[in-house]
Amino acid sequence: MKITKVEPLFIAVPYEHGGPKQMRPLGPWTRMEVLFVRVDTDAGLTGWGEAFGFAASALTREAITRVVAPLCVGREFTDVPSFMADLQRKVHAMGRHGPISFALSGIDIALWDIAGKAKGVPLHRLLGGATRDRIPTYASLLRYGKPDLVAKYTKEAISRGYTWIKLHEHLVETVAPAREAAGPDIKIMVDTNCAWPPDEALEMARKLKVYNLAWLEEPVDPVDDYDTMARIRRETGVTIAAGENIAHAGEARLAIELDALDVFQPSVTKIGGVIAMRKAIAVAQQHGVRVMPHSPYFGPGLIATLHVIAAHLPDSMCERFYCELEATPLGEAIDAHDGHMRVPQGPGLGIEVEERIIERYRVA
Repeated sequence: MKITKVEPLFIAVPYEHGGPKQMRPLGPWTRMEVLFVRVDTDAGLTGWGEAFGFAASALTREAITRVVAPLCVGREFTDVPSFMADLQRKVHAMGRHGPISFALSGIDIALWDIAGKAKGVPLHRLLGGATRDRIPTYASLLRYGKPDLVAKYTKEAISRGYTWIKLHEHLVETVAPAREAAGPDIKIMVDTNCAWPPDEALEMARKLKVYNLAWLEEPVDPVDDYDTMARIRRETGVTIAAGENIAHAGEARLAIELDALDVFQPSVTKIGGVIAMRKAIAVAQQHGVRVMPHSPYFGPGLIATLHVIAAHLPDSMCERFYCELEATPLGEAIDAHDGHMRVPQGPGLGIEVEERIIERYRVA
């Protein structure tokens, strides 16, 4: 079949998480930005993908429109691996990460959706078959910055069936209330999004160790300071997680061989899609490193992650951002119930996309 159209669809949906909205470099974070990628074919099949969005949405959309889409439209598509390998070669001079890689991720996911629809089977079947149809899910709380709110929403998430809670806090005084609220049996993780320079990261890891964290995620700025991550592991014994900003399997191997990671967290919307993610997962598994994919998404990237976990990661969980969207094009497919998400069983990704909702929240 031939690809007839590639269209990035950038939406921004109001959300609520119960606390003050975080500030980002371009202003307050008041909407969840999701970059859908629609791929149409002359066989009448449409695939849906997701490229890394959030604050990068506008840049990634340009990468799709100006670079990647023209390399796809009009071409025959027979299988995903060979098509994506050729596409990767054509853009290799543009770097291994950033908007181009994010754009390729969206195409890859959409093509897998088409491939599954063409064969009438879910994506996880194309990946070798699922070991589970329900995936344990952890609540990924947005940053509150206030001890009382951290405690309140930790308790609320637990009441909804979550037994693993991830915070995005930067201070001991906002991590401590979560552990107190959760008690000793609930797993608590902390993701700092690269908040601290090396010496401060080491100091904070020591201070946070008393809270028995399941992992401390991306504690160091810059994000690829694997030497410092290895030092934190070595000197404090704190479990270190990272990987959403790892660009490919080679970088994953480097980080792991430097002893930087206990937990590897590849992101399907960043790393280049399902194929690239599987290669990086294989590296981690060869080295005995646990894999917990990064997936705070609300589009096809979240669904693709569920399929990858179901097919390749029998001991892994799925991340679910703990907030409520005003609306979602994917309906109940993105919902968690009793701390679990269901793996769709329909062809391809197994989702129905409500395009009227995309049009309502589309960013021009």
